[in-house]
Formats: sequence, structure tokens, C-alpha cells
Amino acid sequence: MPSLTLKKVPRDLCARLKKSAKRHRRSINQEAIVCLQQGLPRPEDPEAVLADLDAFRQTLPTLNLTDEDIEAAINWGRS
Repeated sequence: MPSLTLKKVPRDLCARLKKSAKRHRRSINQEAIVCLQQGLPRPEDPEAVLADLDAFRQTLPTLNLTDEDIEAAINWGRS
């Protein structure tokens, strides 16, 4: 498993990490890993994202707009 070394960590941040680790009964290393996991977005599978978007789109009402509807919307409020 890869290792990571952090340098020049601000004292207040280190103290907060130690306090949080103690509160959660974890080592500082374990606490740092949890914080990184919670703070970084997970890489998404593009196919899964597209499937989710398609499923969401299916829940939206369909609008059957005609060219005249679109033209009326464009010209609405124009004099």
C-alpha cells in the first residue's frame, strides 16, 4: 500500500487532527485517511453517471413544444 508524507502541516491543523483522532478512537494516520476519503470526490464511472442522468431525465415531465411555441417564447415581451 502506498505511503504519504505530509510536510509543514500547520500546528492548529495537526492539533485538530489529533483531537479528532482521539475522539473517534483512531490513530492519527487512520483519522487522516478518513478525512481524505470524506473530503475527496470518488471517481465516477462515466457509464454509471450517464445511466443516473438518463434515469433522472425519465422522471421529468415531457414537453411537446412546437416551433410556434418556441418562437412565441423567444418573442414574448418584445415589442
